[in-house]
Amino acid sequence: MPDRPNPARVVASPAVLAADLLAGGAAREALDHVRRHSWVELVASDALLERTETLVASLADPDLAAAHRERLEAERVAVEHPPEDHPALASAYRGRAAHLLSYDENLTSAQAGLSLQPRVPVSVRPPEAFARLFDPESLYEAVEGGSYPGPDRDPRA
Repeated sequence: MPDRPNPARVVASPAVLAADLLAGGAAREALDHVRRHSWVELVASDALLERTETLVASLADPDLAAAHRERLEAERVAVEHPPEDHPALASAYRGRAAHLLSYDENLTSAQAGLSLQPRVPVSVRPPEAFARLFDPESLYEAVEGGSYPGPDRDPRA
């Protein structure tokens, strides 16, 4: 069914993408799961990357922010959405991503999940939960078929 979300597609909010770069921790651990596997994809719109670049520039410096955006642009599955849409939610919806990593309690609460699910079939979790629950072996079997061969990329490359 084409409307079903792809369990191997992940969206990360600007705050998670900035935390991955600047602080590490759970954000880096969660996104390293994505980077370690060529069959797991990071989905992001230009608007999401623009907000990430603005956030990183405000917290660090514009050159680092631009370099980070350039790397993300090369790694992502690009999607488009109307400019008034929430960049992370719209990226998940338009990119058929099954996972959205966010620190926003307005998105990660149980009540938000109940109201989102009928419209946007996405699991919204903080990076800590995604990092803890990510199971590449069962996901590989479901998405690719066959035995999980292990990570096939260096997340730091």
